[in-house]
Amino acid sequence: MALSAKEAAARAGKGDGVIGWALDDEQRSELLQQFPPKFARVVADHVTLAAKASRQAELPGETLGEIVGRVDDGEGVEALVVSLGGTTDRPDGSTYHITWSLENGRQAKESNDVIARLGWTPIDLPMPVKLFPRRWP
Repeated sequence: MALSAKEAAARAGKGDGVIGWALDDEQRSELLQQFPPKFARVVADHVTLAAKASRQAELPGETLGEIVGRVDDGEGVEALVVSLGGTTDRPDGSTYHITWSLENGRQAKESNDVIARLGWTPIDLPMPVKLFPRRWP
């Protein structure tokens, strides 16, 4: 039986791995046209569920999300907010998102801080996004 994101996060254990979802390569290209990146370095490749997870952590079962919002701090961090299973709230208290683009010198992990500090703006029409459960070392 596939685990929900909440269950997978709760069972992730401790370690130096990351679990979450990779974007579909074909759809990524379409999304980059739909949401042109604002900054020099395009990331646009995954949604994190749990960082510092065991390398053997079970993966979540969800394979479909919705892009529901966007944030840009005007200083080099842009992210798209994602809803999974009807919520944008990640089990760790942060927000599901895709780091979309970064200015040189900025890091993807800063997206969490930018969303917490500025909030996010809903987009007019939520966009379905195909996701592939994945782990990264």
